[in-house]
Amino acid sequence: MPRDPPPTRFAARSTTEGYDLSMPGFVGRGPEIAEITRLLALSRLVTLTGVGGIGKSRLAEEVAATASPDFPDGAPTIDLSELRDPGMLAQTVAEALRLDAEEELPGHLAARRVLLILDGADAVVDATARLTETLLRAAPGLRVLVTGRQALDVAGEHLFVVPPMTKADGIALLNARAGRHLVEDGGLCERLDGIPLAIELAADRLAGRSVAEIVRELDFEAGRFQLLDGLRAVIGRSHELCTPAQRLLWARLAVFSGCFDLAAAEEVCHDRAIPAHQVLDLIGGLVARSILTREEGSRYHMPETVREYGAEWLRRLGEEEIFRLRRRHKNYYLRMARRGEIEWFGPDQAAILARTRAEHGNLRSALDFCMTIPGEVRDGLELAAALWFYWVGCGYLGEGRRWLEQGLALDSSPTPERARALWAGGYVAILLGDLGHAVRMLEECRDGGDSRVRARATHRLGCAALLSDEHAEAVPLFEDALDQYQWLGLLDSQVLMGRVELAMALGFAGRLDESARLCQEVRAECAAHGERWVLSYVLFVQAYCIWAAGEPVEASRLARASLEINRTFNDQVGTLLGVELLALAVADTGDHEMAALLQGAADRLWRSVGPPLFGARHFAAPLADRESRGRAALGDPRYEETLSRGRRMGLDSALEISSRGVVFSTDVVQSRPSA
Repeated sequence: MPRDPPPTRFAARSTTEGYDLSMPGFVGRGPEIAEITRLLALSRLVTLTGVGGIGKSRLAEEVAATASPDFPDGAPTIDLSELRDPGMLAQTVAEALRLDAEEELPGHLAARRVLLILDGADAVVDATARLTETLLRAAPGLRVLVTGRQALDVAGEHLFVVPPMTKADGIALLNARAGRHLVEDGGLCERLDGIPLAIELAADRLAGRSVAEIVRELDFEAGRFQLLDGLRAVIGRSHELCTPAQRLLWARLAVFSGCFDLAAAEEVCHDRAIPAHQVLDLIGGLVARSILTREEGSRYHMPETVREYGAEWLRRLGEEEIFRLRRRHKNYYLRMARRGEIEWFGPDQAAILARTRAEHGNLRSALDFCMTIPGEVRDGLELAAALWFYWVGCGYLGEGRRWLEQGLALDSSPTPERARALWAGGYVAILLGDLGHAVRMLEECRDGGDSRVRARATHRLGCAALLSDEHAEAVPLFEDALDQYQWLGLLDSQVLMGRVELAMALGFAGRLDESARLCQEVRAECAAHGERWVLSYVLFVQAYCIWAAGEPVEASRLARASLEINRTFNDQVGTLLGVELLALAVADTGDHEMAALLQGAADRLWRSVGPPLFGARHFAAPLADRESRGRAALGDPRYEETLSRGRRMGLDSALEISSRGVVFSTDVVQSRPSA
């Protein structure tokens, strides 16, 4: 089942310590690569340590490329350099491996030969140590290669301290980056301690100048500041050679977490000293000096060591300046979240998802600012609530709940921001199966919110009633909410979802014709507005009604179409509902083994979301019947073995197996009438 690639922040970086990968070729390090490869054959955990800029990240990637034949299941690199919250480490690794939940990690790796590279673990060392131990126990074929400035201190760990480049390799790197041919470097690489990043920054200054001039400058700088290593000396000299405006922008850009785009830099960093229209030229100058690197989509990245240097200069500008910049940063990403929430209803959902994922690190930074700075909590509540579409629809339920509940605990004032956060928090809690807590939040929200928020709260209370098997209460709550939406003149994803959930309640109550008619109406609205996320749920309800009417083959087709969309969003709840229904339909065609395989794959994912099928009796009854028939058809031993196999292989593999020989297209589904 195809899915979007993982967020770029967790993929292998296009730039790493000491190397700009936009420049072709990896220079030197042959003995180091050979030794690390040898260590990986001896030990299941190898940690590369060394000073910033020594090239740990790029070296790890080269080792992975060299060792790849020994790891048929891959050698993924996971960038942890932007991670600050240890509690999000396992989730981050799972996302990078395109798993639906962190609980899937041990099972996913258990039978695979993988080299897992955890790159830049400095801020989450203890959590990395714990996770590594857990994964190594669960997966005998796993090897882990970690990069950071200190050891994990885990039993069996082999340390490799990355040394400076040899003189010959240093000269080769200097030549490659400067576009010159030097036989001798006049002691330049030695003065730079053989640190690749320092050599690259120095190479930038060789244009039109002699090596001797650069060496004299470095000797002067090192003596004047009594710097401890060549990297800091060359970064300091690069800083000196920047214009005052470039230096100021360098410091201000340190407020970003990971990558940023031009619009963000202009908005956050401009003032009278740096007018917005000058930011592009200044960024170009920083790119030319290797302070910044340009990435895909006109985004920019500052190497962590360089960012730390800029942050030091930002601190020298004073707490007031830091606060001003961080507040601007927060305001920019708050506006981005508001815009994303509005534009989520329409044909640009894939682009909004990609943009939000790319800015995940900056959104976390903005939320952290709001939750730790007095007077900013209400903006944090608004930001966390505006991102409901990301938490709910794109696989981040746990993180969304964490931010929402943290903000709600910090500010109990009856404000519009709190009311919206209560609605979003209740929504997330429902999907995580915590219905009692959800109802309490939604009732408080309905008592204190404005007309729109009250309608939203009523809608979600209907959803809570539906999942509590209180269908007689759910239907009027949905109808009440939809009446309120109509009175307010609202039409968006939540309004359409309310109609879908009403159709679901009608279908569960046996009113299949009414449910089918309502689904057809919503599908027409989805087609008119380019709405895909809601469409996936419409297809699920239609599949349910068709299954309930005794047409399992057509129900399977619709369930697969629903899943195809949900997997592109990584919507965990929608995916699980689709898999459960697909398993029901497949069982009704007589393929009990495939139904058990799908059930096993779903079982593991439910643990990260909440009680299987929310603990609702109406959902669970067909599941129990399907299991009973499956056991009778296969026998208990074979049924249990198939369940276990499904749990081990995970959802992607199970869905791929189940879809072999099945041709389906969402576009075709959209054009065909339902039963």
